[in-house]
Amino acid sequence: MSRRRLKPEELELWRKVAQTTEKLHPDRKQRDTPLPKPTPKKTPKARMEAFDLGQNARPKNASHDIEPDVAERLRATPVQMDRKTFGRLKRGKIVPEGKLDLHGMTMDQAHPSLIAFILRAHAQGKRLVLVITGKGKDRDEGGPIPVRRGVLRHNVPHWLSTPPLGQVVLQVSEAHLKHGGGGAYYVYLRRAR
Repeated sequence: MSRRRLKPEELELWRKVAQTTEKLHPDRKQRDTPLPKPTPKKTPKARMEAFDLGQNARPKNASHDIEPDVAERLRATPVQMDRKTFGRLKRGKIVPEGKLDLHGMTMDQAHPSLIAFILRAHAQGKRLVLVITGKGKDRDEGGPIPVRRGVLRHNVPHWLSTPPLGQVVLQVSEAHLKHGGGGAYYVYLRRAR
């Protein structure tokens, strides 16, 4: 519904009525005519802020390593065993039933030793064994091809997932600090049938 304008007679009548009344606020300025409705102000259209191309891009790693670290790969593998037992294992609450130390061995010596140890432990009915690889020596001389630190540390999880060990190994995870941390692995074996 739109408001109509007052006629001149109505406006004169209103002024006579207004002169006979007392002001509520005498200090206010007197108005002759009623004020029109305020018109809403238009807000200016939003403008795009200045930006630099690629300002939100993540910086690239300086590493030339395409494959993630062994610890990251092991954390990313799904848990095959009981979650409660896995939690206790990660906190170092379960004591390993056997231990194999591969320190000082070459890959040619370590691989057959690992196979024999894991198959023997599985035949004996053991469930959790500890394989110590060590963290390895830093052998990168700055050549064009980067050399990984810890050859056994990187190869043992792969050996444990391939035949003949893949059929008896249920879970491989990095050991707790009190059992060797990043230089050792817990190997949880399947039940012997």
